[in-house]
Amino acid sequence: MKKVSIVLPALNEEESVGKVIDEIPVEELEAKGYQTEIIVVDNGSTDKTAEIAAAQGAKVISEPNRGKGRAIRTGFEAVSGDFVFMLDSDFTYPAGYITQMVELLESGYDVALGSRLNGAVEHGAMKRLNLIGNHLLAFLANLLYGTRVSDLCTGLWGFKIEVLRSLNLDAVGFELEANMLIEVAKRKYRVGEVPIQYRKRATASKLGSIKSGWRIGRKLIVSRF
Repeated sequence: MKKVSIVLPALNEEESVGKVIDEIPVEELEAKGYQTEIIVVDNGSTDKTAEIAAAQGAKVISEPNRGKGRAIRTGFEAVSGDFVFMLDSDFTYPAGYITQMVELLESGYDVALGSRLNGAVEHGAMKRLNLIGNHLLAFLANLLYGTRVSDLCTGLWGFKIEVLRSLNLDAVGFELEANMLIEVAKRKYRVGEVPIQYRKRATASKLGSIKSGWRIGRKLIVSRF
């Protein structure tokens, strides 16, 4: 039986991490012949994130050095699945799309993205500046690397395990998605997208729009030249 691993980076997400775990389509995946492994990477939380995740049946590992890139890389090292997914733990990305993304990977794609920009963004879920910035960063990535992605900065990615293991990931923070796209493009992996609904976050975002956007853009340009 094949296995699907889902990695959730989490920093003080006690209000949402349990809901995200509950929404992962474990029964649906099992009905299709897949085991499921859920790994929550506690990135230095000071609330009950780790306790709630463990109580919900997830494997909890610690990455005390903060940064989304660090947390995800730690989680990726711990997975044992044939297909590996990265999913934000703030309940903005519906986990149910993972089933469709597994089907995409099974059909011959190497990487699967959950695209907010080809899907639906709930009112109030993304500021206009962020929306424009996301379109611009996707355009820049496609221009520099010859890819055809619509949503570079999505927090929902899926990989075949052999593809993931081949990537040289060194991101520390929110430049992680750019790091992954660059590595995928260099190796000419086939990328597919599933349009998704993006929900409004219940708590304040940890992403600083302008500063993070600049870091992502810089990562794309510096790595290319």
